[in-house]
Amino acid sequence: MEQFLIVDGYNIIGAWPELSKLKDTDLEGARDQLIHMLAEYQSYSGMKVYLVFDAYMVPGLGKKYVQSKLIVLYTKEKETADERIERLVTNLMGRRKQIYVATSDMIEQHVIFGKGALRMPAGELLVKIKQNRKEVRERIHPESSSKRNPFESKLSHELKEQFERWRRGE
Repeated sequence: MEQFLIVDGYNIIGAWPELSKLKDTDLEGARDQLIHMLAEYQSYSGMKVYLVFDAYMVPGLGKKYVQSKLIVLYTKEKETADERIERLVTNLMGRRKQIYVATSDMIEQHVIFGKGALRMPAGELLVKIKQNRKEVRERIHPESSSKRNPFESKLSHELKEQFERWRRGE
């Protein structure tokens, strides 16, 4: 089943403490950090991620670009992020597709749920991203993660060497 995640960009930035704090002094930096985090999440999770930013007050935008294989959308003039997200859900809906929308906007959650998408609160997405980062770190540096074999730490060096010789058939 193909999975999609549509993220309400400014809603998530406002909901995540680290990004919310950053946006007060560097909104572009907060956007870039969110893009980076979601690009990592997309590559690890296998979900296709769309990040939607509200450009409601900015005339003429409505841009779409790909950054780190992540699709970033800015709404058109007089279009809200919620309207763009709802249209995207409608366009993506189909058999063998599962669509999640990450937002903490309760009204938007109800609307997209009515269209057949699943809601993902901002806090849940942050937990998933942190869990994915942890799993990636453990795969890259397995020695720093908790031991896969809990008995290994209890074995003497000599016994480990003996087991290794037996494993090699020596």
